[in-house]
Amino acid sequence: MNDLQKMLMQESRRKFLKGSVLGLGGIALSGLFGCNSASDHVVKKIIASTDDNHPLVNPHFLPKAKRVIYMFQSGGPSQMELFDYKPRLNAMHGQDIPPSVLGNTRISTMVSNQSHFPLAGAAATFSKQGANGTYISDLLPHTGKIVDDICIVKTMHTDQINHEPAVLFTQTGNQISGRPSIGSWLSYGLGTLNQNMPSFIVMVSKGGGDQPISNAAWSNGFLPTQHQGVQFMSGKDPVLYLSTPDGIEQIDRRRALDFIKQLNLLQNETWHDPEVDSRITQYEMAYRMQMAVPEITDLSNEPQHILDMYGPDVKVPGSFAHNCLLARRLAEKDVRFIQLYHLGWDHHSFLTSGIRKATAQTDQASAALVKDLKQRGLLDDTLVVWGGEFGRTSFCQGKLTPEAFGRDHHPAAYSIWMAGGGVKSGFVHGETDDFAHNIIKDPVHVHDFQATVLHLLGIDHEKFTYKSQGRRYRLTDVSGSVIHNLIA
Repeated sequence: MNDLQKMLMQESRRKFLKGSVLGLGGIALSGLFGCNSASDHVVKKIIASTDDNHPLVNPHFLPKAKRVIYMFQSGGPSQMELFDYKPRLNAMHGQDIPPSVLGNTRISTMVSNQSHFPLAGAAATFSKQGANGTYISDLLPHTGKIVDDICIVKTMHTDQINHEPAVLFTQTGNQISGRPSIGSWLSYGLGTLNQNMPSFIVMVSKGGGDQPISNAAWSNGFLPTQHQGVQFMSGKDPVLYLSTPDGIEQIDRRRALDFIKQLNLLQNETWHDPEVDSRITQYEMAYRMQMAVPEITDLSNEPQHILDMYGPDVKVPGSFAHNCLLARRLAEKDVRFIQLYHLGWDHHSFLTSGIRKATAQTDQASAALVKDLKQRGLLDDTLVVWGGEFGRTSFCQGKLTPEAFGRDHHPAAYSIWMAGGGVKSGFVHGETDDFAHNIIKDPVHVHDFQATVLHLLGIDHEKFTYKSQGRRYRLTDVSGSVIHNLIA
């Protein structure tokens, strides 16, 4: 097939019409200037610019981190019970939230029929921890011991008030499914550090809660499909269909894969479909993973003191503790982006018991992961993130009783923490009002957070784009600023 035929096979109707208009304009302009060769120049320029999507050749600047472990706490952890100590909120327990504080803050339909909004004091006590005397909840005793290694951000805020769009907004920069997740962006832009493993791996822990999490949160969107997050399961086979069936030899799998590759290459010569290239890449990755994954998921060589550090559930496949230890092992193998999802933070009622259950499942393992990375020299270039999609209201949802009260969704102010990877340690960023309801100092929007994560990995979020359906997209959409105050 000659070059002209290849170009015609790749040409879409939109590109053809665009090229025709520009080409005719160029011919007309060349006639006015009396230049016969100008039209050739215009056509060559159009052909050269038909595909301007390509991964980064190099980071835009020197990165501070080269991998990310993101512990996403789905459901909306309550900032008042965990990181944002508010004595006045406790003192005004049972009184209606002042109208000046409530203001025009969005409230969900789940509390829109309430006639009044009584403030609910924290269902936890706080104490000063670390060298700087940072207030940490007694529900997080293990996190309190690593407070000098983490950076707490108290002033996160988002545009979304319901779970699914808020999770998507945090992970993809948009509330509607179909956009690439942050892990996919990094996989596409920076590539893999380990040719035997996917650059983006996802684990969803079991036992947290019943609210589902959509795989749209780790979708590749319009990026090539090999950049979609690969989910590790909690059963016998961490990756489905990866193991060789009984009675089949490894050499037979290799031979079959080679034949399939030849057929795909023939198909690609005809159609030049980028998805064929993605499929070839995925088949080859799956074959290499057959050797790498069993070694990583086998915890039999872990010392007992390491297992004890992560907690009693560490040997239970699919538990949050088990996934945290796997995350450290994946980081050792230089997996670019590791996403851990834990459900069970959506406490519209019975918050007191619910949040104690959630912190009991996550606190020890979260802290152990940071300590383990630090003692192995991996924390300096591994960015660790802990947080959810939004926070909770300072006022009560439903009837205010000591055990049964709950809190509704609150997008205007919530807390997360980060560690390693170039962020400040032992640091608290931002300040909310006396009720943890409004931000009064140093706000951090979701797009600001995303821009900062990309910056720590050496990427200018405004320059890192992908053109799809005629528009250039980026993770941070059309906004976002790097929060340099978080960077060491």
